[in-house]
Amino acid sequence: MTVAVGQPAPDFELEASGGQRVKLSDYRGKHVVLYFYPKDMTATCTTQACDFRDRSAEYADAGAVILGVSTDPAARHDKFIAKYELPFVLLADEEHQVSELYGVWQLKKMYGKEYMGIERSTFIIDKDGVLVKEWRKVRVKNHVEEALAFIREEL
Repeated sequence: MTVAVGQPAPDFELEASGGQRVKLSDYRGKHVVLYFYPKDMTATCTTQACDFRDRSAEYADAGAVILGVSTDPAARHDKFIAKYELPFVLLADEEHQVSELYGVWQLKKMYGKEYMGIERSTFIIDKDGVLVKEWRKVRVKNHVEEALAFIREEL
């Protein structure tokens, strides 16, 4: 199954920060910003998380929740949240099943080496659970503002 704009977003359940289990369908009735990122505590991922943190009240005012997903375990997410005071849930996709479901588990290259990892991507899911927008190969600069503008203007 591949995700497609205009289709229902595939539901899933993952362990979340704080030890809870979270289903995407738990957020029906709210817009969901589902963002996939490679790794907690790395420079670019921290910048992105802090950008979402700094605009989180505006997302909430627009009726949206933010969910971050990486293959890091929930305990590492807890440390990341505590260190940077992140006010949103991070989900542990350790077996990369959800990342594969959303097509973001990709072959990557760094310093001449190839490996599998998460391609930084963001998906906007509307209140009815329909995927309405996707960004793949996200560049962090201004991305949080762009996603917020989409929610405000299109939903």
